[in-house]
Amino acid sequence: MNEYEKLIEKILNHFVSENFKDELAMAKKEFFENAGTLDENSTHYESRMAQFYDWYFFTRELKGMGQTPLNACHLVRELRFSEEELRTLEVLKQNRHSIFEFIKIKNGDVYIKDLLANKKLVVKQSPYVFGFDPDELFEVRLIPHGDSYVFTRGFCFHPESAKKFILGEVKRHRKDADLDPNLLMLRLIKMRYKFEQYKHVKPEMIYSNEGKLGI
Repeated sequence: MNEYEKLIEKILNHFVSENFKDELAMAKKEFFENAGTLDENSTHYESRMAQFYDWYFFTRELKGMGQTPLNACHLVRELRFSEEELRTLEVLKQNRHSIFEFIKIKNGDVYIKDLLANKKLVVKQSPYVFGFDPDELFEVRLIPHGDSYVFTRGFCFHPESAKKFILGEVKRHRKDADLDPNLLMLRLIKMRYKFEQYKHVKPEMIYSNEGKLGI
């Protein structure tokens, strides 16, 4: 576990405690709503929960505080951050959340393209080097680390058949600054869950702005 994961876990442990039971229940309902049932025995369960906790920590504002756990944690006395943790906290706030295209892996470095920003990036010496496919776009958050980045755990890989639809949505977001990319990425995650649930349905009926199974 790296320094970023340790601090995220420390903060999350507070914001998923008994005091936040109702908040957590609301958040899970928002995240998993219209996305099929959450089966603890499913092979996808751990990756789904990693995606949820990334969203809960980095993106979703707590109803009672109007801020994400990442931004609200400095208000919590019990957490008592060290100077080093405060510096790490500032780095976490600079996270990059986007839809990415895999380019290649070379000498342990993962070359990717941030599609929303239209920028190529390198994640140096990544512990995550498996599961990437040039034809499958994926959503994740990157934490700045020196002249490189670190992946968070909440990867969401989309099927090759959804690539055309996703690229169309990316193009639309690039043209319109008023559109919220976080809403797009949450919607795409829900579509991915529907894709897992309805194996007999054509993917274009799910990854769609007008299909009956679209979200």
